[in-house]
Amino acid sequence: MNLIIDILEERISAAMAAVSGQSTCPAIVLPATDAKFGDYQVNGIMPLAKQLKINPRKLAEDVVKNLSLSDICETPEVAGPGFINLRLKADFIAKKLLSAAKSDRLGIEGTNKPQTIVVDFSGPNIAKQMHVGHLRSTIIGDAICRLLESQGHTVIRQNHIGDWGTQFGKLCAYFDKKILTKPDGDAINGEAINIDETLADIEGFYREANRLYETDEKFAKTARAAVVGLHTGDVPWKTYWEQIVKTTSKHFREIYNRLGVSLEDKDERSESFYKDKLAGVVEDLKKLGLAKESEGAICVFPEGFKDKNGNPLPLIIQKTDGAYLYATTDLAAIRYRVNELKANRVIYVTDARQGLHFEMVFAVARLAGWAKDTELVHVTFGSVLGEDGKPLKTRSGESVKLKELLDEAVERTKEVVEEKNPELPKDEKEKIAVAVGVGAVKYADYSNNRTSDYIFSFDRMLAMEGNTAPYMQYAYARVKSIERKAEQRGIEKYQISNLKSQIPNLIEPAELQLAKHLIHFDEALAAAAADLRHNYLTSYLYELAQKFSFFYADCPVLDCSADKRPTRLLLCDLTARTLKCGLTDLLGIEVVEQM
Repeated sequence: MNLIIDILEERISAAMAAVSGQSTCPAIVLPATDAKFGDYQVNGIMPLAKQLKINPRKLAEDVVKNLSLSDICETPEVAGPGFINLRLKADFIAKKLLSAAKSDRLGIEGTNKPQTIVVDFSGPNIAKQMHVGHLRSTIIGDAICRLLESQGHTVIRQNHIGDWGTQFGKLCAYFDKKILTKPDGDAINGEAINIDETLADIEGFYREANRLYETDEKFAKTARAAVVGLHTGDVPWKTYWEQIVKTTSKHFREIYNRLGVSLEDKDERSESFYKDKLAGVVEDLKKLGLAKESEGAICVFPEGFKDKNGNPLPLIIQKTDGAYLYATTDLAAIRYRVNELKANRVIYVTDARQGLHFEMVFAVARLAGWAKDTELVHVTFGSVLGEDGKPLKTRSGESVKLKELLDEAVERTKEVVEEKNPELPKDEKEKIAVAVGVGAVKYADYSNNRTSDYIFSFDRMLAMEGNTAPYMQYAYARVKSIERKAEQRGIEKYQISNLKSQIPNLIEPAELQLAKHLIHFDEALAAAAADLRHNYLTSYLYELAQKFSFFYADCPVLDCSADKRPTRLLLCDLTARTLKCGLTDLLGIEVVEQM
């Protein structure tokens, strides 16, 4: 990727090597923290001077004399004990701006080392509604996929759905009991049984099934038989299970569609998908001498993991009753993703509480040689908290259903739209309410450091001021309003066709500052992709919206002289395109033409 900061790093490092005689001299070029000192600052001089035991300021001056940056920067300035400050030339900024205007990708270049990357995210459970606990994995995982694809990687989405285990034996047994006790009991003949229950009903059935399992031995025996029947594919158990999966999957699809999340049926690799691969995982680990029996269970003891008493900590892969565990399934999934999907990197997006589990699973996969050339990454996130600072719950103490949370966000936004723009057509109000309401929930998450907990507040996330989705969407709508007014006045749309053969004329400070920020979009994306942190991107977009606001206040666009208008219209166009790319393409947040 041909980033400005990388070009500067390469050239300055070469100059430092030439002056010092050292083979490796990292320049450590960083964006300047204060614009009055320039655009970039070189921080690598002082560590090198300390190593060479020479005066850092003198070394900085010698490096500047050997620098060739006249095509990019004004004359470099040595500051303080040995910093070098760099300021981009206005004509360089203008050329980069023009290049971005001509590009469908806003000048963003893909990586020169593309990978195949598997991203495991969302992972809801069958027979349960998605709740607020699924929000972060779902939308963070989706945004990671979008971000990595924008960098030129091949991304394979994997939705590891929980659809297997003892709990489904209980639920199938309850379905069997419920159907057979109906007055007009349905015949069980191998045909698909249309139970047609809502997911809320199925959740209720599961609670009742658990109660019966603990209190009714006859029911418990049936439930255990159902587990065996599921493994062998027997009717009616397989039929019940398929109906439960179908009903739940319909709920998932609705939630994903509302969130604008790019997960499809083809991306599902549920626990049941790996069921025939689990015995092989255990046997192969035994053959490798890694798995052994411990208190009746089959375990692996990877080095470096201890319990609170300092004893080796086991990763259990088969229980005493022969049942397999999450660890077994996760190991089978790693083998599938490495061998079948040919992944160079596998990213797991789950909450931080699963950190130890994945550390141990990754360690075992590496010990077994199943991930020799594949990077395994656990992307963690904090919890969503209520206003009281505790995990977000309903008044009754249950997890907030994701559907209900999104419904409330949209309803609250409708009230605001109705108040601000009552004259808008009803369907337009609905469209804005959905885009802003759902967008507000997502943006509030993205704008926080993903590893931190954050407080969920509708009032804060729906505010029109500050780093919020409504503010960002309004900034986009304001730029589009300028477009519409330009067309109404008969001004050639953007006059960009004329500009593409000439360099924009950046004169006013607000023009230059906005242009400078626009050409750093690729650096913001590269930083966000490197650390898989979307708050880097939201910070960039928020600053862009602010700089556009300053520009718009200081530099009339439609009422300026004809010689200034093309450059200012170009800045408007690129601002709108960049906001839309960042919000819609990379974060899955809709923008609207008016608010």
